[in-house]
Amino acid sequence: MPAQRPPRVFIDGYNLSLTQGTGVATYARNLSFCLRDLGAEVGVLYGTKSSTISMNSLIREIAFFDPLVGRPSKLAEMVHVVRRALTTPLGEIATQVPITGRVVRDTFRSRLPYFDHVWNVQNLFDSQRLHFKLYINRMAVHFRNPPQIMHWTYPLALKVRGAKNIYTMHDLVPLRLPYTTLDHKRNYFRLTRQLARRSDHIVTVSEASKRDIVSLLGIPEEKVSNTYQAVEIPARYANKPIGDVKTEIEGTFGLDYQKYFLFFGAIEPKKNVGRMIEAYLASGVKDPLVIVGKKAWKSDEELKLLFENEHVRYLLTQNGVTQTRHRVQLVDYASFPLLVSLIRGAKAVLFPSLYEGFGLPALEAMLLGTPVMTSNTSSMPEVVGDAAIKIDPYDIRAMVDSIRALDTDADLRGRLAAFGPRQASLFSPERYQVRVRDTYAKLGVTLGG
Repeated sequence: MPAQRPPRVFIDGYNLSLTQGTGVATYARNLSFCLRDLGAEVGVLYGTKSSTISMNSLIREIAFFDPLVGRPSKLAEMVHVVRRALTTPLGEIATQVPITGRVVRDTFRSRLPYFDHVWNVQNLFDSQRLHFKLYINRMAVHFRNPPQIMHWTYPLALKVRGAKNIYTMHDLVPLRLPYTTLDHKRNYFRLTRQLARRSDHIVTVSEASKRDIVSLLGIPEEKVSNTYQAVEIPARYANKPIGDVKTEIEGTFGLDYQKYFLFFGAIEPKKNVGRMIEAYLASGVKDPLVIVGKKAWKSDEELKLLFENEHVRYLLTQNGVTQTRHRVQLVDYASFPLLVSLIRGAKAVLFPSLYEGFGLPALEAMLLGTPVMTSNTSSMPEVVGDAAIKIDPYDIRAMVDSIRALDTDADLRGRLAAFGPRQASLFSPERYQVRVRDTYAKLGVTLGG
């Protein structure tokens, strides 16, 4: 008797950029490996700009990694956009990309998901935005052999014909904190409400987000599943010898082991970086604050205390030599291995975000045994439990007191360092697999035996 083919589950590549990563990209990658471990046949649907449709499989593979191959002229592209806007009600046909290994992709290894096969629709994600504005409904994608489940990892105006379509809504920040995002709020509300009503299921990543989805979008609670997220850091980075960690952070940034505070994430209003800097400076602690992250929307406003202000510097005398040190250091980018070393080497991680669907940075720090100060709002209390200091993110005085406590109380840091990994273990890949498997079972798809 022939072996039964495993269930086919596809995810989208919307956030799986080859040039930069985001928290949602991490979610999509983790989901792809979870599906692999559950025995699914995994496909990933991208929307690159390449227009090359060649009989030669190597050219098609090259075009996937370099979308400039076969890209039309500006005029041809404009004509193409207008034509597609008129025809998208008919849907788009996905084309399989032959990923054979002939193109050396080691550069992208840490950013690629797991896949059994890759699909592409030219400019899919741009097209779906225009389609939704024109027609206020989801654009269809057609496969000759559709998957049982199409798991969209972000709210997109897309659906796959012949598949169960489920959508992950990480949070509803554009509706809950509208002043912290650039989203077009009316369009966002229309889209999320339509997805909530017409999807086969909604997945989210915390009980706080589930409550928001049910109450703001008006759908039954049983239609929403909270799978949380998985937190995992490769052992080669998480267990790197302390001597190597010290050498890396000192050689790269001039930092001393456990003699600095750390924030990592996008610099934008939601992350509350401005209040964090104000609290840090007011605390008077001498160990520097290191901020690792890309400057995003309104970053200048968040960082305004640092610009042209001499008080963010101080004099340090060591071995008879006086040096000027910056109390706050900005680092635009750190590779993932280097970021793990920065987290492990920090005295504490500060993550006082105003609102989080899940709050992965706090959990990653806890997994590595680094003490954490975070918010007592949204999902953070259920994620960090009693293994972190929780404060009102709008209360600068509470933040000051917590920073001072983390600076001076070695016993407190020791307790948090011990509790953190235990709390993080509640969000292990194995537990995540169970939650994903149970969610898919509600749709009649059995994974993992």
